[in-house]
Amino acid sequence: MSAILRLLIAQQGQCVGCPAPGACAVRCPDVVRNIVEAGADRVGAIFGVGDLAGALAPLIDHTLLKPDAIRRDADVLCQEAMRWKFASVCVNPTWVAHCARLLATSPVRVCTVIGFPFGATLPEVKAYESRCVQDLGATEIDMVINVGALKSGDQQLVERDIRGVVDAAHQGTVVKVILETTFLDDREKVVACRIAKDAGADFVKTSTGYGPSGATVADISLMRATVGPRMGVKASGGVRDTETALAMVRAGATRIGASASVKIVTGKDAGKGGGGKY
Repeated sequence: MSAILRLLIAQQGQCVGCPAPGACAVRCPDVVRNIVEAGADRVGAIFGVGDLAGALAPLIDHTLLKPDAIRRDADVLCQEAMRWKFASVCVNPTWVAHCARLLATSPVRVCTVIGFPFGATLPEVKAYESRCVQDLGATEIDMVINVGALKSGDQQLVERDIRGVVDAAHQGTVVKVILETTFLDDREKVVACRIAKDAGADFVKTSTGYGPSGATVADISLMRATVGPRMGVKASGGVRDTETALAMVRAGATRIGASASVKIVTGKDAGKGGGGKY
């Protein structure tokens, strides 16, 4: 029996007699989040259910990857993530232990980046870095592929690069592979997605947020079509408002990386927590 089906059965009792069927995303966000984390690619809702932007929160990695971020920025990021129930906070490795302590009693996960932002370091270094950040409390890893190797046609190196991080992942650790799509043509994007899937990654992801451009609906659609319905697809880079985030989800994204997360779910600018180009 699938994890999703077990969750649905577990909720059946409390759902009987619910006065608002079809409004799960607003009335029971924790349940919806559990179903998404179990592997659901879509969550349905009746028309007019209310503020559907709020239902985006469980799909968002609340991101702080500025090189000049300070401890206070990380504190605010974690506070916002707990308040709005984002999927994770995504921070540079130096902040992993601090965020893990702040979020220890929260369902919000700690995500970090490996080989960031260029992906041009050695596979052995990425694997080692992955082990280190997990020991500090990271449970999600966003690694950057070796873009130059891919564009040179060295698919074996690209796969070894990704597989090293996947093999270093602890049980329950999610591995997302950043393609940096702005530097790739469509053929290269397809090749990269297939390699990531074959190497055992959990997600493919568009961008670091530090390239000349970020996520596009066309790229998300192409990535979803390539990896199929079960693998995660993360849209990141330039997703700064509700409309854009919803467009990415409609195109096939199951996770959103953003520093403007609070604005996405509320329509209002937040404090200093996010920042950066994300």
